[in-house]
Amino acid sequence: MRRPIVDDSKEEKLYFIAIIPPAPIYEVALEQKEYFKTHYNSKASLNSPPHITLHMPFKWKEREEDELRDQLLHFSRNTPAVPVKLENFSSFPPRVIFINVVLSQELDNLQKSLHRFCKRVLNLFNANYKELPFHPHVTLAFRDLKKPNYQRAWEEFQQKNFEAEFVADKMALLKHDGRVWKVYEEFKLQEAVA
Repeated sequence: MRRPIVDDSKEEKLYFIAIIPPAPIYEVALEQKEYFKTHYNSKASLNSPPHITLHMPFKWKEREEDELRDQLLHFSRNTPAVPVKLENFSSFPPRVIFINVVLSQELDNLQKSLHRFCKRVLNLFNANYKELPFHPHVTLAFRDLKKPNYQRAWEEFQQKNFEAEFVADKMALLKHDGRVWKVYEEFKLQEAVA
């Protein structure tokens, strides 16, 4: 008797790794996303919590989630917490407006270290950061922000001031449920040595 052919692609889900800012920064960023929905008819960014992407979305077999979690736990236990500074707004014309994250050496090291780890240990090769340098940010509006609305929104936001700081003491694995991104699990980073 023949065994049925199993289509593994159906068992794969989308995941990505990010820093989720703590309260009250999280709530302020969420309010800004809602503002874009209300005033500029852009709601796509509401499909994920406010975040700073460390590793872009990748496919992983859902039945092998335990291995993914174990490996990320191992990585996080050997990785120090990093200071994060948010400063004003910026954009990637013609559709993206975001809260700018100041690229510190510590944040850059975290992203590069995670990227290397994901390649070597998890065999993830979907993220080619040589072509796109790491540009940390918290997206407020993107793909569904129409060009005329982008122009109006950018005129408003480029003049606004925004400042916040926090210590990123954990990173999150987010999973797409077929509709939206949700935090699947968080991994505590090492306390920074003073």
